Amino acid sequence: MRFALRPVRALGQASTFRAPTHLSTRCYSSVTSNGHRSPPLAGITVVSLEQAIAAPFCTRQLADLGARVIKVERPCVGDFARQYDDRVNGMSSHFVWTNRSKESLALDLKDRNDHAVLMRLLGQADVLVQNLAPGASARLGLSHDVLKEKHPSLIVCDISGYGQDGPYRDKKAYDLLIQSEAGMLSVTGTGTEPVKVGISIADIAAGMYAYTNILSALLQRGKDGQGCRIDISMLESMVEWMSFPMYYAFDGAAGPVPAGASHAAIYPYGPFEASDGQIMLGIQNEREWAKFCSHVLCQPDLTSDSRFSNNTFRSKNRDELKAVIDDTFSRLTAAETIARLEVASIANANLNDMHGVWKHAQLEARDRWVDIQTPTGAVQALLPPGSTKSADQGGYEAQMGSVPEVGEHNKAILAELGLTEKND
Repeated sequence: MRFALRPVRALGQASTFRAPTHLSTRCYSSVTSNGHRSPPLAGITVVSLEQAIAAPFCTRQLADLGARVIKVERPCVGDFARQYDDRVNGMSSHFVWTNRSKESLALDLKDRNDHAVLMRLLGQADVLVQNLAPGASARLGLSHDVLKEKHPSLIVCDISGYGQDGPYRDKKAYDLLIQSEAGMLSVTGTGTEPVKVGISIADIAAGMYAYTNILSALLQRGKDGQGCRIDISMLESMVEWMSFPMYYAFDGAAGPVPAGASHAAIYPYGPFEASDGQIMLGIQNEREWAKFCSHVLCQPDLTSDSRFSNNTFRSKNRDELKAVIDDTFSRLTAAETIARLEVASIANANLNDMHGVWKHAQLEARDRWVDIQTPTGAVQALLPPGSTKSADQGGYEAQMGSVPEVGEHNKAILAELGLTEKND
């Protein structure tokens, strides 16, 4: 692109926290038109060089809290996650999920003029998030070491598969591969073959740790005016989530074995067959075990059976116990089984598919669905956990904005930066 300069004015929603003189305990307590308090991150501007899931999931959480998120994409094609599938009115399910409430700025960062636009934009930003290949951001002059000289209060968050250094730094990292490296595949499935978790759990873990670290960095900056660098790796995020099976295998002990939908260390805990379908249940302690025996199985003497006297023995002898449970459940419908479990206050659940989740009675009763706009029409989206629709609860209303087209906001953002686009 070619640009003509105009007098520079501040980016429309740049944070008042940018200069140390404004770094105080100032609280955004203004009330919106519908009676809610302003979202917690109102006034914060995030620039993100993002693709796939981890970084977009992080920045969508920030957008939900009211931050202005400017998503820098490649001209024409944009984030490659846009092409993952076409299940949402022709749009990608992954992209719609992770990219609402964002502005799309299409830039070719190998082009000198486009790169200059980004650098000017960062002068008005609070946070830079990027999940380019390790080393790529540094080659573009976007490392924290370079940026902190001109922008000492800028928070720079780097997200990668294995971190920005170490022997695995340049190794390609996709969600399945990180699940494998982190040991997740060793504890999922049925034992006959490795089975990955059915969602992008390593990406989600990295995105959430990036999100919480950015929130912490904003709080810290409020104290001393200084930005920082945040280095998030998918591997470290996933290994943190694997801490239970790691400690279970402490000091060379055998690790948990894949247990399908059951729990590797607690029993009974998982799926069981009634006469007309599956239900899920979980026993967490001896009090619940006694109530399960008396009120659900109608066999109170089981509590004194040495094979099942505590969780260690129940887990060890799970095949024998399963036969006892199946014998009772086979004479009950799923509804009858759940009714008994409810009376006994035993945790249970339906085995829902995605259609069941879309129609979940609890989500409907709590009014958790809202419509958001996309380039191909409105779709439903789940309100973020913790947000509220009720102004009298003192909370905030989540920002639930549109999913953008590639480069949709170029003209407006360039104007805010004092630039006008010229056609060659």
